[in-house]
Amino acid sequence: MLFISREGAGVNKSTLRLVVGLFALSGAALGQRPADHFGAVEAYVKGEMDRQHIPGVALLVAHDGKIVRAQGFGFSNLEHRVAVKPETIFQSGSVGKQFTATAVMMLVEEGKIGLDDSITKYFPEAPASWKPVTVRHLLSHTGGFTDYPKDFDFRKDYTEAELFKVVAAIPLGFSPGTQWSYSNLGYLMLGILIHRVTGKFYGDVLEERIFHPLGMQTTRITSEADIIPNRAAGYRLVKGQLKNQEWVSPTLNTTADGSLYFSILDLAKWDAALYTEKLLKLYRLEQMWTPVKLNDGQPNSGHYGFGWEITNSHGHRLIDHEGSWQGFETQISRYVDDKLTVVVLSNLAGAHPGHIAEGVAEIYFQGQPEKKPAPSP
Repeated sequence: MLFISREGAGVNKSTLRLVVGLFALSGAALGQRPADHFGAVEAYVKGEMDRQHIPGVALLVAHDGKIVRAQGFGFSNLEHRVAVKPETIFQSGSVGKQFTATAVMMLVEEGKIGLDDSITKYFPEAPASWKPVTVRHLLSHTGGFTDYPKDFDFRKDYTEAELFKVVAAIPLGFSPGTQWSYSNLGYLMLGILIHRVTGKFYGDVLEERIFHPLGMQTTRITSEADIIPNRAAGYRLVKGQLKNQEWVSPTLNTTADGSLYFSILDLAKWDAALYTEKLLKLYRLEQMWTPVKLNDGQPNSGHYGFGWEITNSHGHRLIDHEGSWQGFETQISRYVDDKLTVVVLSNLAGAHPGHIAEGVAEIYFQGQPEKKPAPSP
């Protein structure tokens, strides 16, 4: 099943008949007459873009590791009136965390890192308060690490050593393993940990161990200096007017908490690989997709595994993550038992791609999105 298009590109009748026929082979598994998906999805996405004032969206729908729909809507660059297409490159935001977590798990599988190792094994200069913090805690946001402080200067270039000192100076928010609190700084530290264990910048490890082997040719660490074909611009709304994204220093676009470029076509390759053992043994993937338990034996309140949130949506097991950074909002939603994946990449800060992804999934499951209050744009 394959439908690759961009808004306005058009689909001829013979192609449409072919695609509808292909949908018919497995449409029943998704609970809806296949021909009805096309118009319903397009109308829903365009409606949400209009309601949320989103300039551009890239949508991926995949089933059993194969592309069902890869389509661009709206504009990747408003100033040059460039349309979004499947090849358009968006910033990842925190969707990038799953790649960091996968790299850590690859090193765990090789015996180079232990999930229950104290992180002071890798950071001997760390504060004594970090001794109870384990690698597992960092992966699952249960280690007591917090977020960037209010006075943090996002326009300053930092070395890795300087970032380490910033994090080390912040007291833990709670005793490790007792609570859950989302922490970008915990994943920043995982990137430094990968560097210390491998002797390589974590981005190079991702390229060598994940992106290159999977053929993810456009996925890479963010760089505003490099010439990058098909790169989208990020936007924000200020008093109802669209403005360009705010600038941050180059080094803060290279940290392991979510600083990647990718396209929906590359994410289709990523999704397909997660049904296999190309990167990790399946039991390791299941470990990543299981909510980590706290010290009291209860699952953490964030329903978080390693780089993924695990929930249930309308009776369907959902493994997902959202991202938000520099004028981009992203979402990957994997309904693993149904083998359905929906990815929504958008170029507006404050947009709700998760809401769009959920609505698209409901069309494939039920024929139409459930009527419920939408998040405020």
